[in-house]
Amino acid sequence: MDQRTLDAAGVRLETDGAVATVVLDRPDRRNAQTPATWRALAEIGRSIDESTRVVVVRGEGPSFSAGLDVRMLTPDGVPGETPFPELLRLDDDEFEARIAEFQEAFTWWRRPEMVSIAAVRGHAIGAGFQLALACGSRPTMRGSA
Repeated sequence: MDQRTLDAAGVRLETDGAVATVVLDRPDRRNAQTPATWRALAEIGRSIDESTRVVVVRGEGPSFSAGLDVRMLTPDGVPGETPFPELLRLDDDEFEARIAEFQEAFTWWRRPEMVSIAAVRGHAIGAGFQLALACGSRPTMRGSA
């Protein structure tokens, strides 16, 4: 797994034996997600070692995730990413392929060989809520913002 990809996406992976912890690490943006976040999460899912039995996802700072980085909805978007208004100009097949690529970040959490847990604190909005719900175990709610 490319550490630079994770760093650029604001995602960390910490391992301790059979336990992996995925950390959304953009507390300055309340761990808002971008396509880079989703690519990093998908890459983690593809690279999880078969000896991993538990995966925990949590957010750094006071929020789990405030959802989509709203800059993605503006014409300028997020540096290095295609803004969503431009994605709407793709033909149907291209658009569906892009959405399927984004969704890969959320689909691997229910793999039967491991338990996945969302340690939610503070905001879990939109894509943040989707990530928490993607986990195979019920989300663990801690405190409030």
